[in-house]
Amino acid sequence: MEKTATAPPPKPKGKSWFSWGLESSEYDLLILSTSLKLLLFPSYRSTDFEVHRNWLAITHSLPISQWYHDTTSEWTLDYPPFFAYFEKLLSIPAYFIDPKIVDLNNLNYDAWSVVAYQRTTVILSELVLGAVLLRFIRGSVDPATQRIISASLFLHPGFLIIDHIHFQYNGFMFGILLWSILMARNGKKLASGILFAVLLNFKHIYMYLAPAYFIYLLRSFCFSPSGKLEIKNFLSLANSVIAVFILSFGPFIVMGQIPQVFSRLFPFTRGLNHAYWAPNAWALVTAADRVLLRYVTRTGADVAINASGVASTSRGLVGDTVFAVIPNIKPMHTFTITVAFQSVLELLSFFILGLTTMQIALVKLWFTPTYKSFLTSLTLCGYASYLFGWHVHEKAILLVLVPLSLLAAERHAYFRTFILASVAGVFSLFPLIFTPGESMVKVVYSVLWIIFVYVPLTRRVYEYPNSLSFVIIDTLEKVYLAGFPLLQLFVTLFPVYMARRATSDVSGTCVSSAEFTCPEPEPQTPQTKAMEFLPLMLTSVYCSVGLVWGFCRLTYIYLNEQTYLGPLDRI
Repeated sequence: MEKTATAPPPKPKGKSWFSWGLESSEYDLLILSTSLKLLLFPSYRSTDFEVHRNWLAITHSLPISQWYHDTTSEWTLDYPPFFAYFEKLLSIPAYFIDPKIVDLNNLNYDAWSVVAYQRTTVILSELVLGAVLLRFIRGSVDPATQRIISASLFLHPGFLIIDHIHFQYNGFMFGILLWSILMARNGKKLASGILFAVLLNFKHIYMYLAPAYFIYLLRSFCFSPSGKLEIKNFLSLANSVIAVFILSFGPFIVMGQIPQVFSRLFPFTRGLNHAYWAPNAWALVTAADRVLLRYVTRTGADVAINASGVASTSRGLVGDTVFAVIPNIKPMHTFTITVAFQSVLELLSFFILGLTTMQIALVKLWFTPTYKSFLTSLTLCGYASYLFGWHVHEKAILLVLVPLSLLAAERHAYFRTFILASVAGVFSLFPLIFTPGESMVKVVYSVLWIIFVYVPLTRRVYEYPNSLSFVIIDTLEKVYLAGFPLLQLFVTLFPVYMARRATSDVSGTCVSSAEFTCPEPEPQTPQTKAMEFLPLMLTSVYCSVGLVWGFCRLTYIYLNEQTYLGPLDRI
């Protein structure tokens, strides 16, 4: 009997990190995004640009023993050693391009050479993010959907606003985080732990994600499914992580400079809120203090008022936040609350949402150490730290939005949470960019991005509300999202109104002449000065509502999801 020839099975794609096989659409995306970033070279840049230029100068001009001691500039080195070594590496070509870039005393140097060089390093280092996102696509159970998510992350407005206009290297570092998550997805737990340890030594803000990593790797890698401790795996993981930290901090341990390094990394002398309140729980508390103060002063209620707090929390300045009516918050309070919410998320859900079980989020991760459970717990850990941390910057919202993006297509409940958090989170970054040209770019780009993500994903995961309570929640969420265009309109027009009011004549019709001089405008009152901070305050409070609700929403979904099997459960 004649045998029928069969075609050989197709070779699996993407086994090598160097065999990308980019499709034409991926090339187009890379070229388009790079072109936009190149066009943004002359755009507004924050003081972070000078911060990183100064770090180039510190690491190039000074011996390592002086890196964390130097105070030539106010922008002292305050990132972990791996990032300092990264700056040292970047300083080598910088010296050959323009020696003035790495001149320690050449403060606020802004020649075109340094602008082009530093912005180029951001684009090139961000290729780590792009490479990892391609690997997510190649190994996905649903490549078409994962392609949308990967593209949305590479084109994320947060990276455009923070890295390519404001100036930082978040794309590079989140690339390392996603690389670590990818290794977890692929079952390479040891590599995942090592990469996360490397990331912690680049930027210590990622330590907020450490509880989820600790529980997941301990349970899934160091213990067998039956609960037996795997000594070999435990020692491999522990020794690898210790080796990474020794490699990073080793020189400073030898020099006895660990206390000095830690004093730079953890500056608790800063206030509870940043100048612009990050839209978290403390922004709502601060706003509540303003409302209570106004109520007390108008009604004459018998409530003690802290005089130093009357102007403190609405100044829009960096410094200690002092409440006028509400008791003040200390760093230990925020630390305790953050740890509590990371560890006992279910307790909040029990009291607020009326659940009947007393599960604990990280305990659930221990008993169900799946990739999906790890990813959700990781997002919740970042979320809790953002909502309840000390002196949180608005830029830290990426700790929430990046891992949450990987859950966006799991099902409609996750997708709606992703949309709410993304719209509120991206909008909360808008105050970072306040110049007219760039303001137009951030709004138009963000709107196009949300359309690009929303339209294809909603077709894949949309579920019609099947109960009255869900219909009400769905309607309220849509109303909330519809409020952002109105908020943007107010934020845009209010400064114009204030400027016209400030420059108007005292009488409204006064015209100076040779015989008569118009009186000088009266100086601004504290109430008028406070009004200047109103757009920022409204932005912070409005975005806080959506982000706090998103946290409660995600917590409820995670802790009550027992039978649903989504795409991530098949990995």
